Amino acid sequence: MNEVMKALLERRSCKKYKADPVPQELIEQVIEAGLYAASGMGKQSPIVVAVTDKKLRDRLSEVNAEIRGNAGQDMFYGAPAVLVVLADKSVPTAVYDGSVAIENMLLAAHSLGLGSCWIHRAKQTFELDEFKALLKDLGVEGEYEGVGNCILGWAAEPAKPAAPRREGRVYWVK
Repeated sequence: MNEVMKALLERRSCKKYKADPVPQELIEQVIEAGLYAASGMGKQSPIVVAVTDKKLRDRLSEVNAEIRGNAGQDMFYGAPAVLVVLADKSVPTAVYDGSVAIENMLLAAHSLGLGSCWIHRAKQTFELDEFKALLKDLGVEGEYEGVGNCILGWAAEPAKPAAPRREGRVYWVK
């Protein structure tokens, strides 16, 4: 089996991380994979806000938990890095483009030996004035919609095996 198929079949969401930081070089490789994702009409609408600052990472997790109704819970499972993917609202394929970018990043993380997981609620988080202000402070211009959070870190335990695939999900037209 080739390496790409192996990564596709073996990658699992990680929900328990070691506190050890992820080297910036690895985070940059994961981001690069996201930036090379396919995008509608080649518009490259997604942007990534890479968060390794513990205070901001914890605030993002806190807000995420409040939105979900799980106040006080760490929605990022202890992962030390969060890659927030947002996409340009003016591009019709923005959410799809951001989704493909996240998938690329999840696979890249796995290939580099990192644990990762897609965490929702970036949309609601970045609709808040606090996080719109963050984007402005970072120099982001335009209107962006949160697509998702890709959390990264060193897995604290081995991945569980894949669940069996549901039958009846492929229909052939020959």
